[in-house]
Amino acid sequence: MNHVHLVIPDLFLPKNFAADTLASSHLPALAKLLARGIVTRVGNPISLEASLSKLFGQIDAEYAPIAAIGATYDGLPQGNWLRADPINLRLQRDQMVLSAVSPSAEEARQFCSSLNAYFAGQGMEFFAPHPLRWYLRLDKSLGIQTTPLPELFGCNIRSVLPTGLDATHWHQVFNEIQMLLYAHPINAAREARGESPINSVWFWGEGDANQALRCDFQQVNSDDELVKMFAVATDTRFTEWSPHWCGADGTQLLVWAGLRSAMQRGDLAVWRDALSAFEIGYAQPLWQALQSGKIAQINLEVLAGNNSRCFKLTRSATWSFWRRSKPLA
Repeated sequence: MNHVHLVIPDLFLPKNFAADTLASSHLPALAKLLARGIVTRVGNPISLEASLSKLFGQIDAEYAPIAAIGATYDGLPQGNWLRADPINLRLQRDQMVLSAVSPSAEEARQFCSSLNAYFAGQGMEFFAPHPLRWYLRLDKSLGIQTTPLPELFGCNIRSVLPTGLDATHWHQVFNEIQMLLYAHPINAAREARGESPINSVWFWGEGDANQALRCDFQQVNSDDELVKMFAVATDTRFTEWSPHWCGADGTQLLVWAGLRSAMQRGDLAVWRDALSAFEIGYAQPLWQALQSGKIAQINLEVLAGNNSRCFKLTRSATWSFWRRSKPLA
């Protein structure tokens, strides 16, 4: 039978602005999926990275080795890997707020060259196979726990710095990198062009590279490259996200990160428009397929921090008329 597991980060907005954002939206199919589904899980996992780790077999680990998975995907050799992605940090009152940056490939190369010169002989080597994905290869395994970068855009980082046995050392490395990049000539050129300086990196993605991944889905569809990395690592058929659902053949994992990217930019208008397009392209055909029996079951996983929910729907849910749809707000 055909089963669909649908993962949507950032579907639930904070209550203080949800009503205004959704006031003009018409989302009948999505509202039915939420209202008529049986809640099977509340809370954990709270992020896309944690959800993917569980969906791809990491039952006992909080996170899969995302840095090692990405390094293989990006053509780097095996090793002890940590993501060291470029970021901007700016002081806002008493908070240090993290923002995204978009360096060019040449800027990424030059930054990593400077970092490697500074940390030469310390068992650390930086790589930038992709302008937005930088990696740090280490001579020894890590003794820290980190927070995934995608969870932190627009957030104060003071309370989410690495923890663990080696945390003090990595806090020092973090500070040294900031001092090095602050005075880098590339940043002077970026600021002259009106671009945000790249004044730090964010360490994340640690995990045991020997952990075995597995995928119980026959096909995976997503607009998020991290999902593609997991699919490639498990030799699972992957297709890029389409504006319209193309049907299910067997078990299908759908991961839609369109709302997440809009929320990271703080663009509620784009968030609302993306949700309206999802209603037409996915929610409506999925509901119709469940109603007609083309799909036996839908698991809808909404990732929203501690308010995360997982809903289970079978065909009988489409007949549960007493479960009246409620507005997302």
